[in-house]
Formats: sequence, structure tokens, C-alpha cells
Amino acid sequence: MAKVTKDMIIADIIALDAGTAAILMAAGMHCIGCPASQGEPLEEACMVHGMDVDQVLDQINTYLAEKS
Repeated sequence: MAKVTKDMIIADIIALDAGTAAILMAAGMHCIGCPASQGEPLEEACMVHGMDVDQVLDQINTYLAEKS
């Protein structure tokens, strides 16, 4: 099973499973297609958007675990 970490780049997370994009969008990260997401770690993106990175991680990793 794949597991996402705080230091993973947004683009890499989406490449791992395209369904993670919907989770990020629902959490309020609507800029996942912007150029910054190609090099921005999840933790930094969450900080910029005022999001709890641990909560987002839990949602993504739960989704990935349920798929496997």
C-alpha cells in the first residue's frame, strides 16, 4: 500500500493516485494544478492554505488504504 508523507510533493501525490486530487480540492486546496504544486511539499502547501496537514494526510492515507 502506498503511503503519503508530509514531505511529498503535491504533483507526486496526485501522480500516485489521481483520486487524491479530489481530497485536496475538498479540503480547500484548489490550486493543485498551478505550477507551484509541481515542486511544493504537502506540509508547505497546507501551511500556506491554513490547513491542518495531519488531517489532510489522514484523509489521503485512509483513501489509499481503502483502495488496496
